[in-house]
Amino acid sequence: MEEFIINTKIYMGGDSSEKIADFAIKRAFIFCDPFMRQSGKTDLIVTKLVNLHAEYQIFAEVVPDPDMTVIQKGLNQLNMFRPDTVFALGGGSAIDTAKAVVHLYTKMHGISRPRMIAAPTTSGTGSEVTAFAVISDRDAGVKYPLIDSEMIPDVVFLDPNLTATVPPSITADTGMDVLTHGFEAFASIAANDFTDAMAEKSIRTVWDYLERCVTCGEDMDARAHMHNASCMAGMAFNAASLGICHSMAHALGAQFHLPHGRCNAVLLPFIIEYNAGLEIPEKSDALLRYLDLARLLGITAGTNKATIYLMVREIRNLMKRIGIPIHFAELKIDSEEYMRSIDAMTENALKDRCTVTNPRVPTAEHIKQLYMKLYQA
Repeated sequence: MEEFIINTKIYMGGDSSEKIADFAIKRAFIFCDPFMRQSGKTDLIVTKLVNLHAEYQIFAEVVPDPDMTVIQKGLNQLNMFRPDTVFALGGGSAIDTAKAVVHLYTKMHGISRPRMIAAPTTSGTGSEVTAFAVISDRDAGVKYPLIDSEMIPDVVFLDPNLTATVPPSITADTGMDVLTHGFEAFASIAANDFTDAMAEKSIRTVWDYLERCVTCGEDMDARAHMHNASCMAGMAFNAASLGICHSMAHALGAQFHLPHGRCNAVLLPFIIEYNAGLEIPEKSDALLRYLDLARLLGITAGTNKATIYLMVREIRNLMKRIGIPIHFAELKIDSEEYMRSIDAMTENALKDRCTVTNPRVPTAEHIKQLYMKLYQA
């Protein structure tokens, strides 16, 4: 049996956040990082809460790759405040922190979950519509994806104005994360017609608008389309899951404390080549799936495999144009340290839940070779 469930209300556009005034809110708790508070972006929510005569509290201690220390701090404050509504304002880290804290809070007290509203400020993770929250164990150098449908926010505001000041490098990283979500959801063994529709539209949208966002951050039309693409890709992989690009990126990012989107971007071309089985004579189902995406993007060559190679080259050309490294060595990580870490990263990638739905079943040796190729190619 297949399923595709959407319980989240999504409001889009530059004035979408005005809808906050329509909700009955008495006690609101806001998760964000320190910059969101210092820059005044929290005012987007606070001014409306004041107009509603609602009490509020701001937890501005979210950090990139949230760990259990941050989760525990947020949980302690949530226990004392007891909100009826929780806002997550920020990128994937803020939304994941809010989701994890609220989930623990409701389980601890055996109560119904407070209304949860997400207002993403980057176009990348799709966390605002997924059952996933990624938590880091810094001591072990591992990222753990928590998965529970009860963590999906009730309401999302896709306000492109919140992304207007995101720097080009972060816009590029997060945008490539969206592209990777689309590709992996489409190639997943758990994909269905509905996830395909969302994945295809998100991929086409990124292809059309990401470069515009990076080169001209004030292009709010492009920003709006990328914000929608991120959300659609989130819907796709929430139902179809992902693959080893994410498994390997989780392990890579945790080991070397690198942006998740950038890890995905550098890995994606290698993973497409591997999943398509370009080095083997047989024609795989994954190769045919990638051919569908190549045609969607208007990419064709003389043979099936030549078409995939050309699509990979076009992805790398896009990466070059928006300032994304093509090989991991460009990220200035010490080669000896990297090679020493491959065994541990391989073990963690194989245990990652995203690996289960990869279209090609990887062995430890496959993962090791991919990590080595990633650095040395």
